[in-house]
Amino acid sequence: MVVRAVVMDLGDVLERVGDDAWPTRWAERWAGEAGLDLDGLDTALARHEPVGDLVTGAASEADFRTAYAAALGLSDEQAAAMMAEMWDGYCGELDVPLHEFWLSLRERGVRLGILSNSMDGARREEGRRYGFPDQVDVLVYSHEVGLAKPDPAIYALTTERLGVRPDEVAFLDDSATNVAAAQTHGWHAMVHDNTHQSIAWLRELLDGEA
Repeated sequence: MVVRAVVMDLGDVLERVGDDAWPTRWAERWAGEAGLDLDGLDTALARHEPVGDLVTGAASEADFRTAYAAALGLSDEQAAAMMAEMWDGYCGELDVPLHEFWLSLRERGVRLGILSNSMDGARREEGRRYGFPDQVDVLVYSHEVGLAKPDPAIYALTTERLGVRPDEVAFLDDSATNVAAAQTHGWHAMVHDNTHQSIAWLRELLDGEA
């Protein structure tokens, strides 16, 4: 077995964000600015044009901003602050040890890829913070391709762009559902729980011990 490509998820893998926590904190804060709780925010959003699916690109960053600003009665300045805070939460903090190990694999001739369920603006925000677009051979953002994990088609697309066979790909994701879909496609995939464990797993694969 030869691993020729290592693909990473971003949220809660290369980026430490706490996916289940920050969106609620962010929504509560900005709903509170308008004197609302989360139920009140949902009601206010329902009065305005519904936002399409961000993850598959049916809605843009501008659509998202407009909907929330209208629902909360925000000024342009407040809306800009709201979006800046949202992107800070979305991008989190870089997992430096995992990121450095992953980048070092290029010295072994390994192709590097990112496969992320994302939204419009992610390429800009993650690029300026962490430089991902310039570091990889393949970057597949769900909102740019109209597909999202765990759809089998997005794994097939990523494999094709990498120019390798499915069994030559190793993948880390924080979602067991996404990992199972990757394994069904033929990738070597593991749920990322902690950096040390993930690096050890990748080392085993690359050294042919797994």
